[in-house]
Amino acid sequence: MSRTDAEILDRGHVDDLDAILSVTNTDMDEAIHVVRDNADAIFTWDYEKGARPPLEKLYEKAKHSQWNGETDLDWSIEVDQEKIARESPMTMTSELLGELGFDLTGTSLAKWGDKEWLEHSIQSQNWSLSQFMHGEQGALICTAKIVETVPWIDAKYYAATQVMDEARHVEVFAKYLDTKLSGHYPVNHHLKMLLDDIVNDSRWDMTYLGMQIMIEGLALAAFGMAYQVTTDPLLKQLLRYVMSDEARHVAFGVLSLKEFYDGLSDAEMMDRQEFAFEAAVRMRDRFLQQEVWERQGIPVSEAIRLFKQDDPELKNQDPFQQLLFSKIVPNCKKLGLLDANNGWLRTRFDTLGVSQFEDWVDTGEEYELLDEVAKDREAAAAIA
Repeated sequence: MSRTDAEILDRGHVDDLDAILSVTNTDMDEAIHVVRDNADAIFTWDYEKGARPPLEKLYEKAKHSQWNGETDLDWSIEVDQEKIARESPMTMTSELLGELGFDLTGTSLAKWGDKEWLEHSIQSQNWSLSQFMHGEQGALICTAKIVETVPWIDAKYYAATQVMDEARHVEVFAKYLDTKLSGHYPVNHHLKMLLDDIVNDSRWDMTYLGMQIMIEGLALAAFGMAYQVTTDPLLKQLLRYVMSDEARHVAFGVLSLKEFYDGLSDAEMMDRQEFAFEAAVRMRDRFLQQEVWERQGIPVSEAIRLFKQDDPELKNQDPFQQLLFSKIVPNCKKLGLLDANNGWLRTRFDTLGVSQFEDWVDTGEEYELLDEVAKDREAAAAIA
């Protein structure tokens, strides 16, 4: 029997804003965060490659597509963050807010002019890239755990390449934030709670599901949107290369879990469906950017209620929902999670307004199209 949504989420309703905002990071000044890892480390003495050809192919692709964050990115590029924010279509202005029909009269934001909205855009970029950086460290730890816990040698080989990928991602995001932008934010608590649960779970496939499918699926979609929006050539190059890696990472989860989930019982699948739903809601909640409003001295609940309309039609068109689920839903469908147990997860995704993405391409087929590192090397070789 499945748990109720309230039992899964520990709140009465999925959209209970007061309950969402009551979850905050109380360890902002801590440099070390400890989570108990309950998993067993598994040795396998079967070293024969090729039992899972898709994973062997992915491993060879990963070896070929390694890149160096220090030498393959042009760190000499100057970044004018204020100019980039001013040119961004995501930056609000007083005129644009009026055109969109927002009346801020009598609110804490009524006194804001274009200067404050520009600073908000700058802080939002700092916040977003900071959460990407923290998520990449989570991926670093989780993939190291997969190396320890997955029972297949093909998966251990590939996961080891991803550990290197994730270390590189943490490195380049940290360097970009520290040397090109104006500061970084602590980890959002909704993200931290999800990372803690993934690390804490003893089952190797839940590490895959939480990290490779849910968090990495979000990251792949988010990086694609950020790439389209930014005018900074350094960030564009950084994101192109990170997306090349991320596409392989999500494909690794899809290819590995498909075989395993085909053999699970309905009860075991329900456990995975509930976890996927909880993870999706937590990731959606993190995008409220409550830390940005707090830093700028604006009551968080007031600001979010101004911009998060109660009209369900508008909520279903929220671009952040699209950003969040466009990779996750088709991958969940391929794994059988969407329709197991009479479509339990499909019903939850219907409630979130995102099931329309189910027929988009799954990442198990997409990753070869996103190998930007190989494309650049081929172009350089053609010139030479």
